[in-house]
Amino acid sequence: MSAPDARRKWPVTAVGHRVGDRSREAGTSIADVGPGLVVAVAIALLAVAVHDRVELASAHVVSVGLALVIGNLGLLPVAARPGLAFASKHVLRVGVVFVGFRLSMSDLLSLSARGLVLVVAVVATSFMLTRWVAAKLGLSRPLGLLLATGTSICGVSAIAAAAPAVRPRDDELAYAIGLVTLCGTLAIGLVPALGSILGLGDSTLGAWIGASIHDVGQVVAAASTTNERSLEIAVVVKLARVLMLAPVLAALTIADRRDPDRVGEVGRERTPLVPGFIAAFIVAVAIRSSGVMPSSLLGDIRDLETILLAAGLAGAAAGVSLNRLRRLGARPLVAGLVSWALVLIVTLVGSSLAFGA
Repeated sequence: MSAPDARRKWPVTAVGHRVGDRSREAGTSIADVGPGLVVAVAIALLAVAVHDRVELASAHVVSVGLALVIGNLGLLPVAARPGLAFASKHVLRVGVVFVGFRLSMSDLLSLSARGLVLVVAVVATSFMLTRWVAAKLGLSRPLGLLLATGTSICGVSAIAAAAPAVRPRDDELAYAIGLVTLCGTLAIGLVPALGSILGLGDSTLGAWIGASIHDVGQVVAAASTTNERSLEIAVVVKLARVLMLAPVLAALTIADRRDPDRVGEVGRERTPLVPGFIAAFIVAVAIRSSGVMPSSLLGDIRDLETILLAAGLAGAAAGVSLNRLRRLGARPLVAGLVSWALVLIVTLVGSSLAFGA
């Protein structure tokens, strides 16, 4: 089946498209994208409402789940297609930019030299371990890279940011989101419990939580079960990991530009060396670090970030066939769990060396 035919059959047979393909948006206007954007935002708002009632239910994951169900039941109108495709690319990227407003360089500077080394080592080691496990289990390159980025940096937000450079299929994107969320959710209770059993000190435990758990919210949830010192260290280490998003994405972009399988590809959208949304992410970090932003705005910005990311992920998930997800099989699940276990061990050793007595 040709690519145009596949798009006309959406959402049932267009799940094989690559996230970020410009062809999906060709010829769209505000009138074209409006209905789909309304659908994406509505799904996002419903997901946020579910999260408000059930805190452990991530708004991002709920949004993906709702979009999967609605899309596979054939409930999405044809008029929603362009807007959902637009949301899966542009709205998702704007959401990633807003993640930058969480971060301040003062947080990074508050870490000791050993803490900074820990963060860089954790990100690099986690990324390489996950890529190695994914390759050994025969996962596709895009799926392996998504799992590695989400595991090593900041879960769903990192996966969303990496998608334009990695160019996964929508089903691979949805699977990666589910896997890192599963591991992060399990870690909320597991890591503090293991820390108590191992007799870790407050600083070491906090560093382990911040270094090993994927999402910022999951880190806060896990560290909140301990004490103020562990919570403080966990959040600082985690935010320092998030700051690694820009260099990691730059490396992925360079790799994409040099990929011999894609050089000279007809109709290829050439990825900029520094994508515009990553430049905007860095600007957001600079604004937050400057101290000019009123603290009263931070909560509202965080809420907007959640809605934007949830809407963008809903747009991507709406075109995913559940049959396609099932055909991916159990290997991605095994890869996610094995790499998570290895990362727990590596980060425990690193946290003990950096923050142990």
